[in-house]
Amino acid sequence: MDQAAQSDRPQAAGTQEGNARLNLFGLNRAAMEAYFVDLGEKPFRATQVLKWIHQLGVTDFDAMTNLSKALRARLAERCEIRPPEVRLEQTSADGTRKWLLSVDGGSAIETVFIPEAGRGTLCVSSQVGCSLNCSFCSTGAQGFNRNLTTAEIIAQVWVAKRALEGDPDGARRDSPAAERVITNVVMMGMGEPLLNFDNVVPAMDIMMDDFAYGLSKRRVTLSTAGVVPMLDRLAQESDVALAVSLHAPNDALRNELVPLNKKYPIAELLAACKRYVAADSRRRITFEYVMLEGVNDSLEHARELIRVLRGVPSKVNLIPFNPFPQARYRRSSQSRIDRFRDVLLAAGLTTITRKTRGDDIDAACGQLAGRVQDRTRRSQRLQRVQEVR
Repeated sequence: MDQAAQSDRPQAAGTQEGNARLNLFGLNRAAMEAYFVDLGEKPFRATQVLKWIHQLGVTDFDAMTNLSKALRARLAERCEIRPPEVRLEQTSADGTRKWLLSVDGGSAIETVFIPEAGRGTLCVSSQVGCSLNCSFCSTGAQGFNRNLTTAEIIAQVWVAKRALEGDPDGARRDSPAAERVITNVVMMGMGEPLLNFDNVVPAMDIMMDDFAYGLSKRRVTLSTAGVVPMLDRLAQESDVALAVSLHAPNDALRNELVPLNKKYPIAELLAACKRYVAADSRRRITFEYVMLEGVNDSLEHARELIRVLRGVPSKVNLIPFNPFPQARYRRSSQSRIDRFRDVLLAAGLTTITRKTRGDDIDAACGQLAGRVQDRTRRSQRLQRVQEVR
């Protein structure tokens, strides 16, 4: 693993660097119950506080009227409920909304809400930048700073929920109320979620908790480039939907697009995918495939992809490439994407082409950049390469 997993202890999950008080955003129900027991309180206090924070949006302990005054005073002394500062909020012409959120250390992350007919999908970040350096992704070009805490991950959902509920007109003035509700969360924002396992899983627990956001396991999706050992651990500790960023049908090409493939090649990754779905015959893996002109979009690539995915319960999302500054690729033409899709469909593979949303505010897939204090210096190296060219 490229980044060490962080501790799952309540104190580590809930606090920010340099802050002595416990940020209760960082505690799932089990951790919060343990915390209240340590205070000499009954475990059910956890569900009360979860509802106040996540369902009612309350950050002031004095407003939690079903807690005793003494307990409220103790919590105010020891704890906090601290959401991130919203640096910038943008709304796309298509109704997509993006928030730039400050995190400790001077960096900022991005969170995106995509309204659709009858559903609203929130794309949540797991790291400040990304350590994987996939060549077609703007986030990777920003370099990497650190993992987000559980508090910083779930607070993105809290901020978006408050913003959507607080805007009576929603993302668009003609959008129905159903499109202003978060019905799905995808861990597809900045970062590789499985390299921040011990903070991501408790955050997803809160998303699915009936006393918090109440999302079903089918409506919470983790997207990974394929950290095989953590995929196996995820199968043991969680039950969310899984998406895999594949993007190439062979190791030689995927090594170029997704450098992690050199450590966990396609055969190992697909074996882990089969293990993940083994416990539930209804489960399928979503394979994401960005369409890059002249790189991975030929009909032979499509036929090779069919062979590779044979025997894996799957569906394929074809993603038109979304350009960003210094990108070295171009988007495949719509006709080429359609031909690629038709070959997969003819072979019986469920395949859809993802509609590009929010590209006018750089909120589309692969465009999230945030503001990263890059401790890897990758962004500086890439800039020097561009200057030489």
